[in-house]
Amino acid sequence: MNSLIPVRMGELKISRPPDLLGCTGLGSCVGLVLYDSEKKIGGLAHIILPQAGKNGKEVEKPGKYANTAIPLLVENLQRAGAEPEKLWAKMAGGAHMFSFVTDNDLGRIGERNVEAVERILKELKIPLLSMDCGGKEGRTIKFSLETGELAIKTFQKGEKII
Repeated sequence: MNSLIPVRMGELKISRPPDLLGCTGLGSCVGLVLYDSEKKIGGLAHIILPQAGKNGKEVEKPGKYANTAIPLLVENLQRAGAEPEKLWAKMAGGAHMFSFVTDNDLGRIGERNVEAVERILKELKIPLLSMDCGGKEGRTIKFSLETGELAIKTFQKGEKII
């Protein structure tokens, strides 16, 4: 029986089949999956903000920020037996949830999260296979560690698999 492991805001978790990893209520946050499909080891980070660690200070909750969550997720997957050079990524989220805010960075937080994740994946040479980002609607995601499929559900569009 598949067990759903919830990944809450600012968390990251790894697992193996038959488990599913999931995030509920992704608005401007990004749910990022990293997966070694040969060893069937994967992880999910529920990223809230693009950047942390100004002045090199320690970050209390590294899963909260793209620049700390992604390297930590890679490290945890490697410790569990995944091979970093075989990892690939999928992501969802990054919606524009604050329609009353337009031009400042708060209004662009979803877009900035997506940009940060894409930049860091490129730096780490992790291919981004697919994504479902942007728009004005929140998402709920479930990642199958058996198949590598990411199910994305929205209120208006229903469910799709990437």
